[in-house]
Amino acid sequence: MSAASTAVRPTTAPAGARAAEPRRSVGRSITTALLAILSLVWLVPLVFILINSFKGRFYISDSPFSLPMGERFSGFTNYASGLKLNGFAQAIGWSLFITVGSVAVILLLTAMTAYYITRVKTWWTSVIYYVFAFSMIAPFQLVMFPTSKVADMLGLATPWGMIVLYLGFGGALSVFLFAGFIKSIPMEIEEAAYMDGCSPLQTYFRVVMPLLKPTAVTVAILNTMWVWNDYLLPYLVIGHDENYKTIPIVIQALTGSNGNKDLGAQMAMLVLAIIPIVAFYLVSQKHIIEGVAAGAVKG
Repeated sequence: MSAASTAVRPTTAPAGARAAEPRRSVGRSITTALLAILSLVWLVPLVFILINSFKGRFYISDSPFSLPMGERFSGFTNYASGLKLNGFAQAIGWSLFITVGSVAVILLLTAMTAYYITRVKTWWTSVIYYVFAFSMIAPFQLVMFPTSKVADMLGLATPWGMIVLYLGFGGALSVFLFAGFIKSIPMEIEEAAYMDGCSPLQTYFRVVMPLLKPTAVTVAILNTMWVWNDYLLPYLVIGHDENYKTIPIVIQALTGSNGNKDLGAQMAMLVLAIIPIVAFYLVSQKHIIEGVAAGAVKG
């Protein structure tokens, strides 16, 4: 056999693959363009609020999309007026207390509930699970007025009572998410813990709970964004008490009589309200990615 015949011939991609490559490139370009447009759609309102927080109230109405330059620039006057005149600092404290307390209670109790109804197979645990699932169907507007009446009757019209109410409204989705994840945890892990002498509570807190970290972070993000930004439930339950106003209620209070609004202060307070939740989401997003990656490696 000659050397020419034994020489390694260069390999070429099949004609079908070469023809499909331009289509894939066009598809990626279209996807990138669509994602960029969607990103702009989400960012424009935030930029709009930010630039208007540094403009006078009349310039916001006359030229809402103009940059805060020259005579339109009001500095930090809007921030100062919002913090000084409307008890915003106190509202931050109550919003933080209600949000942290509600999310902590939701995480602890719903995770334990989901673990119990998932691992204990009886007819009534199945009923409890489906009650949680079906309770997500009922809109809040359907029960908001009875909720406010019952809260007054039971003495829940306080920030501590708000934690109980948020547990009631946020428990269904949280139990549903936790239960779905717990079903994917192999029973062999818990059986090994039992053989090592762990009690059911020790097995849950030492073995199961660390495995729930990805779902727990997701549940925490969803509930934090909901509780922090919620206006309707605090307004119905504790909005009448001047001592317990949350951030959304204080911002809404900047609307005066006859529709008179201090738009500059409202924009400034919205910026201050957005910053903590955006920072929390950015920090927690990293933990979600790490948890998903860890789960993929374990699987």
